[in-house]
Amino acid sequence: MNEMHDSPADNPPDDENDLNEGAEPGSSESDGPSVEASSEMEEALREATEALEERDTPDSSATAPGATDASGSADKMTIELLAEELQDLKGLHDAKLKEFDDQNEQFLRLQAEFDNFRRRSLKEKQESLKFGHQNLVKDLLSAVDNLERALEHGAQNDGSEGGSSPEANGILDGVQLVHREILGALAKHGVKEIEAKGQIFDPAIHEAMGQLPSEEVAANTILEVLQKGYVIHDRMVRPARVIVSRQATAEEAEAGDGSAEKN
Repeated sequence: MNEMHDSPADNPPDDENDLNEGAEPGSSESDGPSVEASSEMEEALREATEALEERDTPDSSATAPGATDASGSADKMTIELLAEELQDLKGLHDAKLKEFDDQNEQFLRLQAEFDNFRRRSLKEKQESLKFGHQNLVKDLLSAVDNLERALEHGAQNDGSEGGSSPEANGILDGVQLVHREILGALAKHGVKEIEAKGQIFDPAIHEAMGQLPSEEVAANTILEVLQKGYVIHDRMVRPARVIVSRQATAEEAEAGDGSAEKN
C-alpha cells in the first residue's frame, strides 16, 4: 500500500522538457524568428556610429589654445615665405626692366652713331666727287696765269710800230688755243673765274693788294685785277688779288683838279 506509483500530475510529461531543450537560451516563443547580421552590415553600422560620434564631439582644435597657436604660426610662416618670394620676383622684374632700358639706350645710341656715320660718309663722297680735283686745279691755274701773261706780252708787241712777225703770230695763236682748251676743261669740272673788276670788294673772295684814291667810283670798288681768282662750284680755290679804290683826301682832290686843268 505504501508503495504507490507517482500519478501523472506529479510527474509532468517529458514532452515539455524536450521542447525546452530544443529552444535557444534566452529566447522565447514571442521573439519570433531571428536573422544573423552579415559583415557588410556590421561595417556600415560601425561607420555610421563613428560619424555620429565625430559630429557630436566638439572640435578640439577650435578650443585648444596650443593647436590654435600652431595653426597661426604655420599660416604666418607661409605668408612670410610668399612675401619673400614676391619681393624676389619684383627685384628680378626691376632688374630685367633696367637691363632692357640700358640695352634700348645703347641700341638708340648705336643707331644715332650709324646714322651720323652714314650721313658723314655720303657728304664726304659728294665732296670728293665735287672737290677731289681741287689740288690739280690749283697747279693748273699757275700754268693758266703764265699763258695769259704770254698772250698779254704778245699783244703788246703786236701793237708796237714794227709789229709781230708771222712766226710770232702763229706761236701766239697756238698759246691762245691752249689757253682756251685748258679753261674749257676746267669749266667742265665746275671751275669758274671770279668776277672782280668794277665789283664791290668782298673779303671772302677778294684779296686787297693796295688802294688808290678815286673820285670816279665809290669807295671799296675794285679798280684793277692783279691775279684772277677761281672757284670750284661754291668753294673758293684762289681769291682774286685786286687794287681797291678809296675816298680821296682834300689834298689828293686838289692835286687831281690841278692836273685836270692842265690837261
